Amino acid sequence: MTVSDTRSADTDNSGLLTKKLLKDAGHSVVAYTVVKDDAAKIVLQMQALAQREDVDAIVLSGGTGISPRDTTYDVMESLLDRILPGFGEIFRFLSYQEIGSRAIASRAVAGVYQGKLVFSLPGSSNGVKLAVEKLILPELVHLVKQLRGG
Repeated sequence: MTVSDTRSADTDNSGLLTKKLLKDAGHSVVAYTVVKDDAAKIVLQMQALAQREDVDAIVLSGGTGISPRDTTYDVMESLLDRILPGFGEIFRFLSYQEIGSRAIASRAVAGVYQGKLVFSLPGSSNGVKLAVEKLILPELVHLVKQLRGG
């Protein structure tokens, strides 16, 4: 899911990159959408995805900054049943190594919502690439197994 007021499915480079990286690693992408940066719309889409049996993880990009329109983090903070604090901490550390102190403005977060893994990433393609390649792909299968009790 991409959260953006300005991107469409045709102009969503970060969403397309996320899909490509996941597919190239052998994962199925069963849903994709661009949602306006509006709390109610994000919540409705999260609820719909969480009800799907064929969804193990939800990856969002966009809306994690601090501008007035960036609502993704606030929605995730209210929705997540459990937070994986290490994801955000390590993402910001890795991001700091690439972009310096601007990394403090990132509110990337991960956790569990209704039994599904959730990764909320910045909207930049560089941020998506960093998170997916360095954090999500190496741990995705293991975390899904843990959620399933294995």
